Formats: sequence, structure tokens, C-alpha cells
Amino acid sequence: MSLKDKIGKYIKLEISGKKIISGLLVDIGSDLWVVFNGNDYLYIPIIHIQNWQFLKHDEIAEISFNDEPTPIYNHNEEISLRKTLTAAKGIFTEIYVTSKQALHGYIISIMNNYFVFYSPIYKTMFISLHHLKWLIPYTSNQRPYGLSNSSLPVNPSGHTFARSFEVQIEKCVGELIVFNIGENENVIGKVQGIKNNFVELISAKEDPVFVNMQHIKTVHMT
Repeated sequence: MSLKDKIGKYIKLEISGKKIISGLLVDIGSDLWVVFNGNDYLYIPIIHIQNWQFLKHDEIAEISFNDEPTPIYNHNEEISLRKTLTAAKGIFTEIYVTSKQALHGYIISIMNNYFVFYSPIYKTMFISLHHLKWLIPYTSNQRPYGLSNSSLPVNPSGHTFARSFEVQIEKCVGELIVFNIGENENVIGKVQGIKNNFVELISAKEDPVFVNMQHIKTVHMT
């Protein structure tokens, strides 16, 4: 029996970072699962699904289903992460990358191994595709933080972007940046250079800190 046969079943997934998602399995693609949790469609890269199981009857009964929004993908096509990101461009979206908090905003551009995201809080951000845990497109009547469209510019950066995450970080040499939404003080500083897959940062007290490129999830300027 293939995984496609599980579509329409109620499941519970453990996602990287010990996050639990429960709901109706709506679709399965080459690198992506779609789960409806009663309120939203969650688009979850398979790489971050640690394990999953069927929900018990009492667990299903605990899920409250509201009016089902329209999914952003075509049911007649094989879904994938890149197709989903492309369909989500310009749509207000919640994305989850770190273990601490979600980000709200919209996708500007999709590059080879990262995408450019605009957050009203953090402004232009670079998000590693490898570390994206899930995304949830807003329903049509929602706005991040209740902001008006005039507060959310269509192309806020006005910059061109490198094709790869690594090269984009190299372009930040000399800039003050924050990695991983500032989860600790060792990921905030001025980019001094990149060597052997480590980014050298100069901390506030001018001490060098070397950050492994593979563990950089998000980048934004201060």
C-alpha cells in the first residue's frame, strides 16, 4: 500500500523541533505533505517529518473544523515544495523555521536553496529552504498584525538576490546581521568573512564568533 492511500486519513505528525501537528492528510507530493488542521492548510516538507501515526477516535473528536479555506495548489497536479512556494508568492503567509516562533509576511523571491521573505517585524529576510518546517497561507481576509496593504510594500527591498544562500550571505560581508532570529547572542554581529563553511562574525565586544553555514536558518539585517 502506498502513502497516497493514506490521503483522507486523520494523522498526527512530529516535526523537527518536537512540534506536533494533527489533522486530515489532504495530499502528498514528492517532497511535501499537506495537512488540514481544522483551520488552515499546513504545507510540510517531508524532510522534517520525524514520525507520524493515525489519530485515535477521541483525538479526531478534539479537532474543531471551521469553514475550509481554498488550498493554493492545483489538485490535478503533483505538488512539491517549490510549486507551493511559487503559488504562495505575494500571499500573506505564516512560516515556521526555528523552534521558538513563527514568522508572518510574504514571499518575494524563490532562489535555488533559499527564499526571500518580507516580515513587517524583521523586514527583508533570507530563509534557508532546508530549514523550512512548514508554511500556512493566510485566508483572503487576514493581514499580518492587522496592517493595511499600504504598510506592506510589494517589493520592499529593491535589491537583486544571489541564486544561492551561501553567495547571498557572502554579499553581507561588512554588514550587521542577525542569524536565526537572534536565538542567542552568538548569531548577531558584523560579517567579517566566510571560510571553510563557517561565517566569521564580530560580536558587540569585538570578539570573533564562527557560525556553521549549515545551521543558519534565517538571515536579516539589523
